[in-house]
Amino acid sequence: MNLLKHGDTIGIISPSWVANQNDYEKYAEGIERLGFQVKFGKNIYKDTYKFTASAAERVDDLNGMIYDENVKLVFFGGGYGSVDLLPYIDYNRIKETPKLFLSYSDGTSILNAIYAQTGITTYYGQTPGLFDNISEYDKKQFVSHLVDGTVIDYISNSDWYTITEGCCEGILVGGYLLNFVLALGNRFFPYQTDRNYILFIEELDQFQSVQGVSMFLTCIGQSRLMEQVTGLLFGHYSDDISPRLFEVLERFGKKYNIPVAYCDDFGHGSNHAIFPIGRGAVLDTKNKTLLFQ
Repeated sequence: MNLLKHGDTIGIISPSWVANQNDYEKYAEGIERLGFQVKFGKNIYKDTYKFTASAAERVDDLNGMIYDENVKLVFFGGGYGSVDLLPYIDYNRIKETPKLFLSYSDGTSILNAIYAQTGITTYYGQTPGLFDNISEYDKKQFVSHLVDGTVIDYISNSDWYTITEGCCEGILVGGYLLNFVLALGNRFFPYQTDRNYILFIEELDQFQSVQGVSMFLTCIGQSRLMEQVTGLLFGHYSDDISPRLFEVLERFGKKYNIPVAYCDDFGHGSNHAIFPIGRGAVLDTKNKTLLFQ
């Protein structure tokens, strides 16, 4: 995988919502201040479906960035609807000419499908909107994963809470809870039955109640994938500690006998750590560490 170098082009698309031109120009300026060039998809401001461009327009932008040899990173945010694109992504071209993919939230669908279909690591945790005024922690996450590529120890920026103790090993998969559940059983997410997986999952109280989180975790638990899940790291849910969420996570950990921890390092909060989907890792919830392999 070729990492980013200063002067490289980052392609910005919008698979999940209608981008605001004024906002996205500010995001581009922030990215350019870090030493990169920006190319926009030609359809990111279209509202053909009222809430997004059409599926054909959105996948045309995505595949266009995949085909463009000058684009080294394909970057997009969240919303609703990225799952529309999964059947039309040129996975073969991605395998032939690998590049970097970074997103979060609704982008979960595309990131996990690309990893599952190609074996290429994708990156979860950040959105173009951060770069208008990016925090030092978020910038270090971006640089360490996508420019330096030397990340071994996961760097935290919040307190970790051990829900159930233990140490586990596996391939990292996950992202936004709703989208990850939608991927289960989807033919574009054919997980490997001979591998173990560590889940990193995030959800937001403004979008989903604790009851909803519990229901979606139950769906994961009832899936075939759960037979290979060795641990769970749950990201930012609310600005205040939620004892009821911790109770849900504890029941989940005890039921499946896996280590579980909670932190505010990633998700829809103020911290935006990056997780490499498809990379091996070791999670130790007692000592509150995550090591990349």
